[in-house]
Amino acid sequence: MASRGHMKLGMSMRGLGYHPAAWRHPKVPADGTWRFEHYVRSAQAAERGLFDMIFFADGIGIRERDEPKGSLARSGYEIVEMEPLTLLPALAALTRNIGLVTTASTTYNEPYHIARKFATLDEISGGRAGWNIVTSWSDAEAHNFNRAKHLDYDTRYERAGEFVEVVKGLWDSWEPGAFPCDKASGLFMDESRMHHLNHKGKHFSVKGPLNVGPMPQGRPILFQAGASEPGREIAAAHADVVYAASDSIASAKAYYDDVKGRMAKYGREWDDLKIMPGVRTVVGRTREEAQAKVDLLQSLVDPLVGLARVFNELGDLSGYDVDGPVPEPVIEPQVRSSVERTMQRVRRDKLTIRQLYNQMTMGGFCLVGTASDIVDGLQEWYEAGACDGFNILPTHLPESCEDFVELITPELQRRGLFRTAYEDVTLRGNLGLKPHVNRYVAVHQRESAAAE
Repeated sequence: MASRGHMKLGMSMRGLGYHPAAWRHPKVPADGTWRFEHYVRSAQAAERGLFDMIFFADGIGIRERDEPKGSLARSGYEIVEMEPLTLLPALAALTRNIGLVTTASTTYNEPYHIARKFATLDEISGGRAGWNIVTSWSDAEAHNFNRAKHLDYDTRYERAGEFVEVVKGLWDSWEPGAFPCDKASGLFMDESRMHHLNHKGKHFSVKGPLNVGPMPQGRPILFQAGASEPGREIAAAHADVVYAASDSIASAKAYYDDVKGRMAKYGREWDDLKIMPGVRTVVGRTREEAQAKVDLLQSLVDPLVGLARVFNELGDLSGYDVDGPVPEPVIEPQVRSSVERTMQRVRRDKLTIRQLYNQMTMGGFCLVGTASDIVDGLQEWYEAGACDGFNILPTHLPESCEDFVELITPELQRRGLFRTAYEDVTLRGNLGLKPHVNRYVAVHQRESAAAE
């Protein structure tokens, strides 16, 4: 335990929470996604709980579909939310230690834009910025950016790989000491420490340098999510943190070992990357209290919203009684193996449609119980070497975050699994990552070593 250090924790703060009925919960402000104070309350709660970071997943279009008809108007999930690269600088001024991480797409941005915005966030926050690298995959987003259809899979990932290389290069535009700002001599900038990137590739041509000054943590922290083959390679080559999705220790351990096993060929060490699976937690002072919280959320799921959860696998079931049996699928599924696993469970447990969609709303890796119960689960994964920590997916905000901080954080601390104070003022330092070495400084160091 001691050799691994403390687990890392992120609080994912998209919208009103990760349960589709979160907006209907009596302790959730239904209009919270366009109220700044909602985000402030949740961010400050996560910082009280000593989380490494808050994370804002983001999409640049409404990706939820109105299938079956009428479900979108009732979902309240990922419909409207604040643009996070505008929101996070405001939150930076109202927090002191917690990392500030958000998604930005490599598909509908230019590298210079992203490099400049995240560098500025790092300066404003005193070294707490993180960029979650994603490609955009939905036609809904394509339609907002002058495209009839999104880019094909291979092109998206090829573009993303080059995009990240350009951004990293721009962030190294200025070596340490590039700005003496010497009023006596009149020398503001040392030109020998300024570097043009002069990148010319298949997708981008970028000269540089970046017109943002030195960043407190050298460069923002790079986050990545995705289990695809190209996604794993991008993670092994570039990412500092990976958000993973696994529902068992075995699958999490296999993913963990595979991605970290690829790092050596990029000159990286095992601990240069932190892997953090997502987990939902519902905690109570008793198991009965925790289950009552789940039951309340489930009771608020509108049947149309529930039917939207099963639409992709089983088609439109709106013509059936939701308290009747799940019918055998009559559509050609996109992923046969997934549908067959679902139907095996349905047949075995004799599930009704409502029972099935309720299971799916709380699906994936989910822990329900007392603080001791939940920490037992987190500790088992962590000590099995299946992760370096967790990305918490709160069912509803702000209560789910505040429950974690009040009940689960103290239990983690009592067992020596989590910090009792922030170790550093930067996100890099709190994650235990090595200091960033500017690429041009690294060249100088290699040349000096060779000369000796």
